[in-house]
Amino acid sequence: QVQLVESGGGSVQAGGSLRLSCAASGYTYNSAWMAWFRQAPGLEREGVAAMHTSDGNTYFADSAKGRFTISRDNAKNTLYLQMNSLKPEDTAMYYCAATPYRRSFTWTQVYEYPYWGQGTQVTVSS
Repeated sequence: QVQLVESGGGSVQAGGSLRLSCAASGYTYNSAWMAWFRQAPGLEREGVAAMHTSDGNTYFADSAKGRFTISRDNAKNTLYLQMNSLKPEDTAMYYCAATPYRRSFTWTQVYEYPYWGQGTQVTVSS
């Protein structure tokens, strides 16, 4: 049973930083895609960043480039999203997602990921 548990959300002022964590358990795949998505009220869930756990390659949405960093602690089986220079438009519920690796893959697509966490709220005030 794969479980993903996010933490680290909260309320910050614009320009501040937060680090989200996603603790994974029951995940035995040696090679996988892990990603962060977010969903604001009334909007579709969108991909923020993703990582291929074997080669460490990372991918970012344009809105996240230069401000967000995705990383993974293999020993702790935990995925992180460091968010700097936060903006009010970053306000959303943030979700961790995972899927076994496959070559043909579009990291930004929600349907690609069978495993999801429950989400952690990020609120950025101006």
